[in-house]
Amino acid sequence: MSNEGDGESFDIHDSEERRALKVRLVELREEHRAMDAAIAALQIQGGGEALQVARLKKRKLQLKDQIQWIEDRLMPDIIA
Repeated sequence: MSNEGDGESFDIHDSEERRALKVRLVELREEHRAMDAAIAALQIQGGGEALQVARLKKRKLQLKDQIQWIEDRLMPDIIA
């Protein structure tokens, strides 16, 4: 299984932990994209949805932090 555009692909030689991180990364990225769509839809509706938009934006930031954490584990910095 390959995920085009995200720089990660599944490799038979990956450890169980690394495969689990890659799967979770895909899930988090999908949820992050869904947050974008939900936020946009609520902003179009307008009205009294400001609290809901704020909650979705907070969740989106949490997802971004989780995505970054996993990416850091999968692609550690190499000091040259």
